[in-house]
Amino acid sequence: MPELPQSVLFCCDHNATRSPMAEGMMKKYYGRAVYVQSVGVKSDLDIDGFAIAAAAEIGVNLERHRARSFTELQEWGDDLGAFDLIVALSPASLRQAQELSRYNHIDVEYWPIMDPTGLGEGRDARLNAYRLTRDQIRENLLRRFGPPTET
Repeated sequence: MPELPQSVLFCCDHNATRSPMAEGMMKKYYGRAVYVQSVGVKSDLDIDGFAIAAAAEIGVNLERHRARSFTELQEWGDDLGAFDLIVALSPASLRQAQELSRYNHIDVEYWPIMDPTGLGEGRDARLNAYRLTRDQIRENLLRRFGPPTET
């Protein structure tokens, strides 16, 4: 079984859809064994309602999530260098993570996860797009970190 890092930072464009889902699933699957946070390149959007709904279907509660950016992460006292692993879920967040971590010894991984925002016509089709994104994240988590240690 893969060894879990002590701390993981997930990042995407706005910290409103993909990275909050990844953070929530990581916490659910691996519990307190790993310190987990998420950020966006920008924090200009609130948590996406479809992301909340898709995550809730698998028992992950995102309703209290507040979006924050890389800058806010550091302003609020989290040192980027304290993370063992940064997982970028979008090209823009990968560039930002690489730029900010170039002076630290932090592993940066890129998981190309589909951005579901704006996809699908009507509520059911849109929710299905978010489910696909959720399932992509879950598959990557299980492949990278092994079977859940929590339920």
